[in-house]
Amino acid sequence: MPCVADWLNNPFSIVQGIFAQNVPNSDWEKKVTEYFKEKLKENNATNWVPSLNDVPVHYLKPNSLVKFRCMVQDMFDPEFYMGVYETVDPNTNARVLHFGKYRDVAECGPQQEIDLNSSQTVTSERQTFYCVPVPGESAWVKEAYVSSSQARVSPSTSYTPSRHKRSYEEDEDMDLHPSKQKEQHTGDSQSGSGGDIHGCVEPKRLETEASAGHHLISPNCSPPLDLNFPLPGEKGPACLVKVYESWDNFKVNDVLEVYGILSVDPVLSIVNNEERDSSALDPMECMDTAEEQRVHSPPASLVPRIHVILAQKLQHINPLLPACLNEEESKTCEYLNLTSLFVTNFMSELSPVRAELLGFLTHALLGDSLAAEYLILHLISTVYARRDVLPLGKFTVNLSGCPRNSIFTEHIYRIIQQLVPASYRLQMTIENMNHSRFIPHKDYAANRLVSGVLQLASNTSLVVDETQLEQGQLDTTGVHNVTALGNLITWQKVDYDFSYHQMEFPCNINVLITSEGRSLLPSDCQVHLQPQIIPPNMEEYMNSLLTAVLPSVLNKFRIYLSLLRLLDYSISDEVTKAVEEDFVEMRKNDPESITADDLHRTLLVARFLSLSAGQTTLSRERWLRAKQLEALRKVRLQQQKCVNGNEL
Repeated sequence: MPCVADWLNNPFSIVQGIFAQNVPNSDWEKKVTEYFKEKLKENNATNWVPSLNDVPVHYLKPNSLVKFRCMVQDMFDPEFYMGVYETVDPNTNARVLHFGKYRDVAECGPQQEIDLNSSQTVTSERQTFYCVPVPGESAWVKEAYVSSSQARVSPSTSYTPSRHKRSYEEDEDMDLHPSKQKEQHTGDSQSGSGGDIHGCVEPKRLETEASAGHHLISPNCSPPLDLNFPLPGEKGPACLVKVYESWDNFKVNDVLEVYGILSVDPVLSIVNNEERDSSALDPMECMDTAEEQRVHSPPASLVPRIHVILAQKLQHINPLLPACLNEEESKTCEYLNLTSLFVTNFMSELSPVRAELLGFLTHALLGDSLAAEYLILHLISTVYARRDVLPLGKFTVNLSGCPRNSIFTEHIYRIIQQLVPASYRLQMTIENMNHSRFIPHKDYAANRLVSGVLQLASNTSLVVDETQLEQGQLDTTGVHNVTALGNLITWQKVDYDFSYHQMEFPCNINVLITSEGRSLLPSDCQVHLQPQIIPPNMEEYMNSLLTAVLPSVLNKFRIYLSLLRLLDYSISDEVTKAVEEDFVEMRKNDPESITADDLHRTLLVARFLSLSAGQTTLSRERWLRAKQLEALRKVRLQQQKCVNGNEL
């Protein structure tokens, strides 16, 4: 069996071996995939693979096996490449077959030329995804993935850094100023890491000089490349992910984990620069605009390429849970027994975990246990189906009664951030509404989808802080942004702007709105906060809450909230009939007191109440408890209406 170093550090040697043994047969590609799939099934093998999420690209060996946890931000047009090609030595006429799969640049020895007219040439197609780290991924998620990694990473042998290893957070300056990162690679020319590509030393030197000049004196150069992250302040790499099989299974906004071969060859930058220069001289040579070439072929040191060997959609990104949990996924999951055991063990201690979480959130909500109950139901809610245009399972909560311009809402978000894998706090100020880009739009000049704040991965928690809203005028952008937020909440979809038309992108985003009075935005359920305690120092009180919780308990909360979202749920015919009869009886007693919308909401509350207790079917007891919670919530709203004398 080849050692770990072979398939991890030099996957091309494995591919070459399989290719050489099966070259007349097209099955070699399938055998490569099977080989790496088997390797990654070995105990903890996935943890040996370095992740681009954890390690800056200049610490990874070029052409090694890497993984990347990401969201598909955009899909570029398919591209053709030479899957198999033949080289010939002009002196000896010796011919050699090569594979072009998993490569950006054709491999060709110093005394060899590619025979473009060879009958052995096979032209293939691949798809390119522009992928970014999962927007709003929580710090605890990143830390857990880093701590579970067993990858042995050392600085690339192609240069010797004069500094300690740093994470992406510390390497932010590198992301913003790619020229600095490229300067780290000036020693690459000593190692010849470009393999058999002839003349690779000069391009590396030129690339570094060009990038340095770009930031200093060149007035004609394009501005620094926008990495197109949906959320402001995000860090980490963007990657061009080249997919060779089954790319129709993936779509924009899917969260993937990909395993593939890392390509950071500086020759790519030179080739692209030459293409731009030649197309400027002869516009007929290239149909792409200069901006499109710049965006689709950025410097590999800034936007590395990953040639995918294996890719899978992620059900969730919670590192504390097994990778696959539902039945459909589990059919292909290698650790089905372990998964079942994990779920069974956790379900056995669900009741005390729920009680602890309820107590924790009650303290966070200043002693309001009813609001804490509804917050739990909100955090485990998810869109489980769609009937025509109606998303079923969404449960947007409007937590009204929050102190205005207080740090309370900020701390509530910080607590949610500690519980869920991905989240974002949207401060609803006039400034943000009028100047932020919420809706992704198509840039036809660059032929790319420009991201917006609402381009989020499934199951992201979006906290909209309306307590920041002050008097002012919304401009056209502001009105569009508020409309987009309303559509997201009501229909769980975002209409991306393609200039000449809108395109619907369905989503599954948990929206919590914090507001002083009733929110301007629609919601499924309004809960008015009734604080039982007013801490003299809010900052100190909220900080002490998080520090008082043991990390092990916090991890149980995180598993609880993620796991319950993935459970199936059903209502028996018997209970359905009982609920219908109950509804008819309530309508008889007081027709004005309950509507079809009230029934739908109570059924939702009953669903999430059952799941929160680990029950996957509705019982009579849970139905009565749901009715009780709804009655308490409505009484509270009615009391507030009487106090304020206006509609809440």
